[in-house]
Amino acid sequence: MSHPTVTVRVRDALRYAQGRAERLERTQQLELGPDLYIRIAPGGRRFLLFCLDGEPDHAAARAIAETLGLKDPEYGWHQGATLRSLTVIEAGAENVPEAPESGAEDS
Repeated sequence: MSHPTVTVRVRDALRYAQGRAERLERTQQLELGPDLYIRIAPGGRRFLLFCLDGEPDHAAARAIAETLGLKDPEYGWHQGATLRSLTVIEAGAENVPEAPESGAEDS
């Protein structure tokens, strides 16, 4: 049995995942494009943006931070074993977002 396809706006999917991260206190991951992923940390006020081949750009991170309503976001980089992720943290949120969980970097 196949499941129906549902089309949603990226903005709506991001906000839904942010709400789940806040409500459930669990990391939420979305695939935003063919090679662009986001992990929204528990609480919904910080995220990692990463690509499996290459690096994400600041323009995408700024647009996502704006969509999520982050106030005074701070941008940085997290270097994992194989991936370099762009980190975005709302001013006053915990210092460092979660690194991609083991296995994600080895994909």
